[in-house]
Amino acid sequence: MTSSAEQKKSKPMPLEGIKILEYGVFHAGPGSTAILGDLGADIIKIESGFGDPERYWTKVAGIDMAMPDGESIMHEVSNRNKRGIYLDIMTEKGREIFHRLVQDADVFMTNLRKTTKKKLGIDYETLSAVNPKIIHANVSGYGPEGPMSNIGAFDPLGQARSGLMFATGSAEPTMLHLGVLDQSTAIAASHAILTALLVKERQGIGQEIHVSLYSTALWMQHPNMMLASALSINPCVTGIRTQHSPLRNRFQCKDGKWIIGTHHPEEKYWSVFCRGMKMEAILEDPKYTDTAGRPMTGAELIAIFDAAFLKKTRDEWMEVFQPLGLMFCPVLHVAEVEHDPQALINGYVVPFDHRSLGRINIPGYPVHFSENSAGTRFSAPGIGEHTREILEEIGYGSDRIEDLKKQGVVK
Repeated sequence: MTSSAEQKKSKPMPLEGIKILEYGVFHAGPGSTAILGDLGADIIKIESGFGDPERYWTKVAGIDMAMPDGESIMHEVSNRNKRGIYLDIMTEKGREIFHRLVQDADVFMTNLRKTTKKKLGIDYETLSAVNPKIIHANVSGYGPEGPMSNIGAFDPLGQARSGLMFATGSAEPTMLHLGVLDQSTAIAASHAILTALLVKERQGIGQEIHVSLYSTALWMQHPNMMLASALSINPCVTGIRTQHSPLRNRFQCKDGKWIIGTHHPEEKYWSVFCRGMKMEAILEDPKYTDTAGRPMTGAELIAIFDAAFLKKTRDEWMEVFQPLGLMFCPVLHVAEVEHDPQALINGYVVPFDHRSLGRINIPGYPVHFSENSAGTRFSAPGIGEHTREILEEIGYGSDRIEDLKKQGVVK
C-alpha cells in the first residue's frame, strides 16, 4: 500500500454512525446498502431459512460464478461491508429482536414484494409505528403503483419494459450483461437513501422511499426519452460504423485492438485529425469534407480510415493523438481494466484481501473525497455470522442467546 493510500484510509468515512437494517435478496436492493457500506454505514443483513438465494446463484449463460467456498461471487458484490444475523422474524421472540433493531436503525431496506412485506410485518406502516423516524427504503421491479406493482422482476425485465434493450439500435432486443441495470438501480436507491437521510437531519422526519428497475432504466435513458417524446425521434442509433462520422467512430488497429474517438463540434477537430493521420488531402476533397469543414459520413470515407488505422498499433495511435488534443481512447475488455494504469492511479481498481479468494483486485469507490475515505471494508458475511455479536450489542446475554438458538429463533 502506498503512503497516499494509507493516508486516505486513515480518514473518517462519510456515513460513520449511520445504522441500516436490511431484509433483501439478490442485488438491486442489497447492492444499495453495500454502496452505503462503502461510505462507512453499519449494515445488518437479516436472513432466515436457507438465506439470501443469491448465495446459491452460481450459473448464468454458461458462466460459473462460484467462489472456492461454493457461494456466488454476486452475493459478495451485493453484500460486502455487512454484518449478518440469522433471525426468524415470524416468531414472537424473533419479532421482538427485530423491533429492537428497527428502533436503533436510521434506515430499513427491503426489495420484497408488496404482499410479502405486509405478511412479514416489514412494511412501512408497521415499522414506522416502531420507529417513526425510520427511512423505509423499497426497491421493486415496476414501481409502487399499477397492475405490475406486486410482480417480481429481475434485471432483464426492467431492461425490456423500459426500451433499454433497443438502445443499441439493433432490430432484435439486446440484453446488457451482467446486472448492469441491477447495479444502476442500486446506485439510484443509495442516492434516494442519502437524500432521505439529509431530510431526516434537516427536517427531523422519516419517510418511505421507493425505487424500481423500471424507473431507473427510464432515468438512465433521460436523453433518449426526451428525443422520443419531445421531438418524435427514434433515438436508438444503429452501431453500424459506416453510418457514423470518422470523428465519432471506432477503428481496428494493426495489433487487432480497437480505438474509439468522439469529437464535437466536428469542424474544430476534423483538420487536426486528418493531419494527425497524415491524410491532409481529404480536407481539400469535397467528397469527404463539406464547406463548413466537417467530414462527409459514408462507407467510402470509413473504408479509407480503416485501411489507415491498420498501419499502427492501438498504443502507437494513442501516442499520435494525445499530444494533438484529440479525444481517443482504447476500447478495453473488462478483464483488461484490472491492469489499466489510469484505473489504478485513480483508485478505480484497488487491491483487497478476500477471505476465500485471497488477494484480488476489486472496483474502488468512484468518488474522491478530500477529507474522507470510502471503499470496500470487509467481505460479505456467512449466514448468521454476526448473530451473537449483534444480539450482545442490544443487551442479550449468553444464556438468553443459547435459548434462542435452541428454539430456532436465531442461528
